[in-house]
Amino acid sequence: MTGSKELFLRYLGQTSPYPLGLEVARAEGCFLYDPNGKKYLDLISGFSVSNLGHCHPRIIAAITKQCGLYLHTMVYGELVQSPQVMYAKELIRNLPDSLNQVFFVNSGSEAVEGALKLAKRFTGRHGLVCFSNAYHGSTHGALSVMGNEMYKTAFRPLLPSVNILEFNNIDALSAISNDTAAVIIEPIQAEAGILAGEIKFFKALSKRCREVGALLLFDEIQTGFGRTGSLFAFEQTDIVPDILILAKALGGGMPLGAFIAGESIMKTLTHHPALGHITTFGGHPVCCAAGLAAIEVILEQNLCERARDVEKLIREKLRHQAILEIRGKGLLLAAKLDSEERVNQFFKLSLEHGLLFDFFLFCKDSIRIAPPLVITDQEAEEMCNLIIQTLDQTFS
Repeated sequence: MTGSKELFLRYLGQTSPYPLGLEVARAEGCFLYDPNGKKYLDLISGFSVSNLGHCHPRIIAAITKQCGLYLHTMVYGELVQSPQVMYAKELIRNLPDSLNQVFFVNSGSEAVEGALKLAKRFTGRHGLVCFSNAYHGSTHGALSVMGNEMYKTAFRPLLPSVNILEFNNIDALSAISNDTAAVIIEPIQAEAGILAGEIKFFKALSKRCREVGALLLFDEIQTGFGRTGSLFAFEQTDIVPDILILAKALGGGMPLGAFIAGESIMKTLTHHPALGHITTFGGHPVCCAAGLAAIEVILEQNLCERARDVEKLIREKLRHQAILEIRGKGLLLAAKLDSEERVNQFFKLSLEHGLLFDFFLFCKDSIRIAPPLVITDQEAEEMCNLIIQTLDQTFS
């Protein structure tokens, strides 16, 4: 459509002064295509939304089937809707026994909001603990537990009684007290540049939460559904959270979020007051049908193991003088470059070289490498070659 970018800038609210502005005509597998047919290899998977790539046939079939039955019917939680029930059952089947009830919402930020409310309601406390350079969303409550002041200061006042601790610092955990309702943490800090928590840190964190009666919330919005080489990243930490927060890949490309807890915790939202947390479109039947199809494919095709295999390939093939290290697990990776300026140059050249790339919020010296889990070996090698070619040009 002629003038689409002009209309995009004129009619849509913008998030930055300089949006990418790439017009997408269609997308399939690991690639997006512009109106001229040029393809772009997806380095970010919609920030871990598109774990099965774009337009996966199983997901499209599930969406099409559900659209022929019914769309929205009633506010969440009142009517029995098969896609919600079947998806919740499948999620619980793949989780520890202590995580046995699902509350569906629309997005990651909403899942964080619901989980924070649930923790306050269950414990009767008000204190919240989060970690430096954490990202949990942009709504007021989620923003309150963001671990970076730059994105918060313009929107204060936010939630009170929030304590920000240093990530991976066991000594800092003594600040978790009898006033703490919840500690919220990412098993791998995505926007900090793919920084993984240490096993000894998570064990100490879990122990401290048990000692003072605080609930431990794991934000797996970006790390879930095979992205890090296991279905959920907490499986690699030797601990189980009290509340698990999911979104992004949860919907298989459709908007969906959830927080999951034990029945004894979750039921507190049903009384004093009733309707303690409600949502109109949360658990939309089409989104749940898509998400159920997606997790079935992930499990059937063993894409968790596939993520680990492709990680090995990337670490072997992606070698360049500008790359100082590669951090992360599975297909949630960051390549640290020799300077922030190199990253900026890479960004400017990435579309020209057929790469869809975007920055980390809190890490300026690294590039995100998080393609769909369905990427083939050939496509992964093509991706590595394109990254190397783009980096080569930054030296010219």
